[in-house]
Amino acid sequence: MSSSPSESETTPEEYRQRALLFADLGRYDEAASEIAAGLAGAPGDAALLTTLARIHLIADQPAEALIAAERAGALAPEQIGTLVVRAMALTDSRRFGDAAQVAAEVLRRWPDDAFAQRTGAALLSEARNGQEALNAAWSGVRIAPTEAEAHLVLAVVAARLRLFDLAQRAYAEALDLDPAIGDAQRDVGVVRLERRRWAIALEALADQATLDTSPPPPPPAESFPRAYPAPDRPEPAPDAYDPTLGAPGPPGPPPIARPSGPVLDPSADSADGIRQAVLYGTNGVLVAALLTAVMSTVSSGVSRVWAGCIGVVILVAVLVWLSRRLLEPVGTALSRLRTRDRRVAVAAYGTFTAPLLVVGYALVGGLAPLVAAMVVAAVAELLVITRR
Repeated sequence: MSSSPSESETTPEEYRQRALLFADLGRYDEAASEIAAGLAGAPGDAALLTTLARIHLIADQPAEALIAAERAGALAPEQIGTLVVRAMALTDSRRFGDAAQVAAEVLRRWPDDAFAQRTGAALLSEARNGQEALNAAWSGVRIAPTEAEAHLVLAVVAARLRLFDLAQRAYAEALDLDPAIGDAQRDVGVVRLERRRWAIALEALADQATLDTSPPPPPPAESFPRAYPAPDRPEPAPDAYDPTLGAPGPPGPPPIARPSGPVLDPSADSADGIRQAVLYGTNGVLVAALLTAVMSTVSSGVSRVWAGCIGVVILVAVLVWLSRRLLEPVGTALSRLRTRDRRVAVAAYGTFTAPLLVVGYALVGGLAPLVAAMVVAAVAELLVITRR
């Protein structure tokens, strides 16, 4: 008996599981293709978008990861997974202030959750290290003292604060609980993305520690992460893994294949952001120009000073708002918009021109620049409002 079409369809979760399998093999391009196929039938599935963001993160594509993370966050703002992946994407995009806010939000919402506390601590230390991150790392260890990742995070946060003795002890405890932590930086796939991220960070910090010019501690001194388990455990045979003896060592990760292009098109988000900026900017210009015209009947000098200040403020405010709202550079978004939606592109350039005309009134006087500013602003706003 043949199955019905609804029974034979692949569910979004099945697409996601297949993507995870491909990612575990380092085939991130095929993993992204599976997510793309799932999103074609379920564009609003937050789990697919979160997994896509994690794939882009492990493939070192932070811009694409941030687009997926932002969309997942809009659909499921209360899920810890969406917040975590967004904080990682923001950090990798070097938006440290925004990343710190998201990490602090994770710590605030789930004060008794071990994963939230250790992950929030590690993310906060990436963006803005300090006592708050160290306290959260200790909280993660207190809540789940038998979980190796909690001690790994404490080691990372402590090392970033240059508390190397504490970092050494925490890392040794992590190795005692799970010896696989020692090779976590070689993991592929997205299931253990957080563990891999913290292990790579600790490895980099360990290199910094070995180059430290401060006096070394009394012998025996040992840098971290260590290739072997804690000192109170038997050392393995030299041929198990000893790079100094030329041993082959553990097998490296399989070769990876990164997604060749973005799965999600950022143009839709960019167009919405630019349309909002046009409405805000043009309304501001219309109000400012009208007030300037009224003020000019009382004092031309005062109105020109006012016009110069408010024109610059509006222009800067629009540019700052766009830089924070868009998930790509403003110039890139406008360039794409010129080929896809000329009306909105013209309105955007009109929004940038109108404040300059208000400043022009401050420089040369006369009502002509104010009238021109109001006309340009009105036309730009009409282009957006009447767009279908």
